[in-house]
Amino acid sequence: MSILPPEIHSALDQLLQGLSASDNTIRQRAEEQLNTDWVAAQPDVLLMGLVEQLQQAIDPSTRSFAAVLFRRIATKTRKVPGNPEPRELFLTLQEPQKAAIRSKLLQCLQGETVPHVRNKVGDAVAEIARQYADDGEPWPELLGALFQASQSPDGGQREGAFRIFATTPTIIEKQHEDTVQSAFAKGFKDDDVTVRIVAMEAFASFFRSIEKKSQKKYYGAVAEILNILPPLKEGGDSDNLSKALVALIELAEIAPTMFKALFHSLVQFSITVIQDKDLGDQARQNALELMATFADYNAAMCKKDASYTSDMVTQCLSLMTDIGMDDDDAVEWNASEDLDVEESDLNHVAGEQCMDRLANKLGGQAVLPPTFNWLPRMMQSSAWRDRHAALMAISAISEGCRDLMIGELDKVLALVVPALRDPHSRVRWAGCNALGQMSTDFAGTMQEKYHNIVLTNIIPVLDSAEPRVQSHAAAALVNFCEEAEKTVLEPYLDGLLSHLLQLLQSPKRFVQEQALSTIATIADSAENAFGKYYDTLMPLLFNVLNEEQSKEFRLLRAKAMECATLIALAVGKQRMGQDALDLVQLLGHIQSNIHDADDPQSQYLLHCWGRMCRVLGQDFIPYLPSVMPPLMELASAKADIQLLDDEEQIANFEQEEGWELVPLKGKVIGIKTSILEDKHMAIELIVIYAQQLEAAFEPYVLNIMENVALPGLAFFFHDPVRVASAKSVPMLLNSYKKAHGERSPQMAKLWELTLEKVLEVLTPELAIDTLAEMYQCFYESVEVLGKDSLTPVHLQTFIEAAKGTLEEYQVRVRKRLEDRQETEDGEEESEETLFAIEDDQTLLSDMNKAFHTIFKNQGSSFLPAWSRLLPFYDSFITNPDSTQRQWALCIMDDVLEFCGDQSWNYQDHIRQPLVDGMRDEIPANRQAACYGVGIAAQKGGQAWSSFVAESIPTLFAVCQIPNAREDDHVFATENACASIAKILQSNAAKVPNVQEVVTHWVNTLPVVNDEEAAPFAYMFLAQLIEQQNPAVLAAADNAFIAIALALEAETIQGQTAARSATAAKQLIQSAGIDAARLLGTLSPETQQTVQAYFA
Repeated sequence: MSILPPEIHSALDQLLQGLSASDNTIRQRAEEQLNTDWVAAQPDVLLMGLVEQLQQAIDPSTRSFAAVLFRRIATKTRKVPGNPEPRELFLTLQEPQKAAIRSKLLQCLQGETVPHVRNKVGDAVAEIARQYADDGEPWPELLGALFQASQSPDGGQREGAFRIFATTPTIIEKQHEDTVQSAFAKGFKDDDVTVRIVAMEAFASFFRSIEKKSQKKYYGAVAEILNILPPLKEGGDSDNLSKALVALIELAEIAPTMFKALFHSLVQFSITVIQDKDLGDQARQNALELMATFADYNAAMCKKDASYTSDMVTQCLSLMTDIGMDDDDAVEWNASEDLDVEESDLNHVAGEQCMDRLANKLGGQAVLPPTFNWLPRMMQSSAWRDRHAALMAISAISEGCRDLMIGELDKVLALVVPALRDPHSRVRWAGCNALGQMSTDFAGTMQEKYHNIVLTNIIPVLDSAEPRVQSHAAAALVNFCEEAEKTVLEPYLDGLLSHLLQLLQSPKRFVQEQALSTIATIADSAENAFGKYYDTLMPLLFNVLNEEQSKEFRLLRAKAMECATLIALAVGKQRMGQDALDLVQLLGHIQSNIHDADDPQSQYLLHCWGRMCRVLGQDFIPYLPSVMPPLMELASAKADIQLLDDEEQIANFEQEEGWELVPLKGKVIGIKTSILEDKHMAIELIVIYAQQLEAAFEPYVLNIMENVALPGLAFFFHDPVRVASAKSVPMLLNSYKKAHGERSPQMAKLWELTLEKVLEVLTPELAIDTLAEMYQCFYESVEVLGKDSLTPVHLQTFIEAAKGTLEEYQVRVRKRLEDRQETEDGEEESEETLFAIEDDQTLLSDMNKAFHTIFKNQGSSFLPAWSRLLPFYDSFITNPDSTQRQWALCIMDDVLEFCGDQSWNYQDHIRQPLVDGMRDEIPANRQAACYGVGIAAQKGGQAWSSFVAESIPTLFAVCQIPNAREDDHVFATENACASIAKILQSNAAKVPNVQEVVTHWVNTLPVVNDEEAAPFAYMFLAQLIEQQNPAVLAAADNAFIAIALALEAETIQGQTAARSATAAKQLIQSAGIDAARLLGTLSPETQQTVQAYFA
């Protein structure tokens, strides 16, 4: 029975017809009417009318459209008096209206018989359920109705119920666990295959929504779920098998150990699916994805399974041979110039990507034996697809198996290099691909040890008959050369460049473009050694840039610009002479002739200007008026954001490049990322200009700071923009300071504006890595302004922000600890968790630097504000987490270093942590504690004299631990050595046995790693030698060698090095040591360095 009068329905009928009209004018007029006459004026009548249309309309398409429109309107937001936040439209209705609409919606769901319409009604019900769940309000009738529907004799009703559970799992309340398990169990055994699949999807969605500790109650469902799969495979039902496997993938991501008891059976079943060529590719790839997901989330369980790794490697390699089936001789492939063709849905790509994941997650010990059981045979196969797959497998696993493969590169190269001469072009292409990937994954070793094997074999491939192979050989050279030292490349430059110059004559534009990129990379790595080829190459590039060319040559010109400017950077301004200015003028001419938004030259130009600024330095200033306007246009761009609320819109945006779609409360937000990426790049280039030009960039600083950099700090649509803005702020401040002076009124005004905005973005937020960048922006900005640049109000604001950040950090740490306690046997911490831990460590590190910078510039005036955080320092400094201990120790070091004798006021918070820190098992914490004791001796005054004297035995103990000189421990050892020197030199009043301490101290030398610790140790040693201290004379050989090693390591320089060398000469005389004999025990380089000082 209708609640609304007939005239309302008549008007609504007309509106729905107008909204679905094919005529744009009619449709636009209907949209205006919808928004003005209905949504704004009578939303309650509109929503009720749409629900009644669902009940009454005879035409299924009308009912379907009404359901879609209902959902779209219900999610619109509007302001409600007395509530600062806008609310979703349905929730703003009066309670009786909401109740009536809810009741009719459920009636529609129960009464609808047309499947696609019922699904649309279900979406509308799920949307209202989601709004109630988000708002914390109940919809008690819904759960009963859905459970009733899930038991209905009508399969469509059962399916509809599970669809809603899948979309809105939060409506299933905790007290209904028994009912839930019963409903799902029936769903898994349903006679209708569609219901079984939807029940699986609903279960996966529900399982993800509940807390980890509640999930174990549902582990028993696994057997019933897995029983759904075999009949689908046996019946050849690829589509439903695909859907079922997707649901399993979701469960495997959430709780891989729930499958533990049946894992081996699941592995065997999945392998049979992957093998079965009668099934659709999507089903086979989903089975592969399921198995790879277990490797991602529980590698230990996979490694323990008897057949998992060998079966998976075999199936991946098999899939990788599924390539070019209709193009055996590669005629089509060779003729194609579309190098970026989309292949992500193809079997061979799925196999490659899975091999990469297996290698990264299981490691070389598990993956290499089964892989290399196959590869030599595949490389000897007469079938080109086998050889191609073997080479692509090497490319795929080299990163994950790096540690083991790096020692076997001779054998790997013996497999790969012959492929460069293979009769089949696609195998040669794959050989280039493997060498390129190995050049990146084994960077350093490949270039230093195997340059001759790689370059002498790949350079001839540049002469291949097939353009695609030529291009890929040139691309592989990019990977090799960008990691090579110029001394490695120099002997090969003639051969490389003569071949690449030939490629510039290729009739294929993509080959020319790649050749230019490769030449640019070689120039970048070869640096001034490239000067020899300048006169040959630069005129060619000028010719390309001077030619007026059609659209298809734009990318070639862009690459030529890139190449020319990288060569300019390599050879420098002096070598270029007049060419440098000619090139800049040419770039200006090209820029003035760019008119199309999609012209690739625009983006390349921006980077080219940045390089030419670095080449020309101050000579670049006259070109800024041409360069800055287009740069500022990009840097000032606003975010383009669209609210998408219907499926057609969403589908259109999914097809369009440069958009990111983000789901948000039942809607989808579209963000145009291409604009944001350009904005990010433009701000990065501003950083280069400010850095290079300093005071000369001042005319642009105020405009950029006010309209780009400071708003960019809070540009929450795109974190890279925020990071680039944070990098720009200190550079812009520095430019302004260089122009006006540190204490000028202009500087003070800009600093006041800047500091307010920077302090605002130090408050807690979800993007932890970006928050760390904000702290870095703060401390680098304070460094630019220097002493006393912060007022007491600024200091209190900073501490308030830091307090909030530390509280949030502690919440995250506690949550991770709770999650870890819930982790089951073999479950590894997810990548997400590991990245989160790393982000937090970076955040603490940057906060530390902020505290350090404030203490350095404000001294003890920071103590009143700083002391508000003492509970945090005390908590962190005794925490089992070594990162937290280190953080607090470093801050206490700053108090000691910059607050002088006032640091003693906090001795109750400092002394014991320093003692404990010197005994800490973590080397970095021992280093921080040892440094703190030394700085207390140096800067803390007499109050600290007893403490530092009592610390000497512990400092010696740090120097005597096993492996004290190995990489992990050496900085702690050297800091302990330097701290003993500081105590003896600056605060020895309470040291009872100075001479005995000196005797032992000489044996803690040398200091050849820590450039900050070394000067203190060696200045003290020089002083002892000058005083003819008997302890040093007795250990004269050790003292002389310690000085020689520090001179060679350059940990001492300038006056310290000179004084130490003079002391060493004095030691030769006073102790009568045989310097030639001692030097003879050292390396030739050390001998040469020391003799230069002695000369």
